[in-house]
Amino acid sequence: MADTTEKVVKKEQSLAMRANTLRAGVLGANDGILTVVGVLFSVGAVTTNSFTLFIAGLADLLAVAFSMAGGEYASVSSQKDTEASAVAKESKLLETNFAEEREAVIADYSNRGVSKATAAEIADELLGSQPLKTVVGVKYDLDPNELMNPWMAAIASLICAALGGALPLLALTFLSGIMRWIGTIIATVIAVGLTGLFSAKLGHGFVRAAVVRNIIIGIITMFIHYGVGRLF
Repeated sequence: MADTTEKVVKKEQSLAMRANTLRAGVLGANDGILTVVGVLFSVGAVTTNSFTLFIAGLADLLAVAFSMAGGEYASVSSQKDTEASAVAKESKLLETNFAEEREAVIADYSNRGVSKATAAEIADELLGSQPLKTVVGVKYDLDPNELMNPWMAAIASLICAALGGALPLLALTFLSGIMRWIGTIIATVIAVGLTGLFSAKLGHGFVRAAVVRNIIIGIITMFIHYGVGRLF
């Protein structure tokens, strides 16, 4: 039973890490798409020079990619620091108040429907082989060996923001005339629709609502930035 519990906790932690990385990627892609297309439409309202538009879009793509990566790194680093602090706290408590830690493990298994006698046996077995991992898993649903990785989140955000922004930028670069803007709008709608789909799948939400919402936001973003460009 102890081995089964350990495998479940480890699986949950691995899933949590992957979900966090996917979340960072989806947010990065969405921001990359909307900020790049916003700049393209703002500048495009003033000039039709292809090189100017490309440089403006490329500069913004690089800026948003590194900005999103930096933000994710800082955010997830803070989360990791909180987790590391909890692990350090429990490590100290195991040395200074082992009985209370044991009671916490027993209470956790009792709350799952295990009899107190069996829960005590499980607690003693687990605390005898892996005390810190057991207590941290019970109290915080964490594995001290698998804390959040800020680098994975940052890299996922960087890559996805760059890829997301690249789609409308490539459409604008390789198309000409009126098709340039039609293609950019289509590329943007497809891109934000995909990020809506992935975010809904990741969050177990309503796929259609997420896709439609993202597409509407993308269209509004294009109109607003084009209007701002025309004003100035």
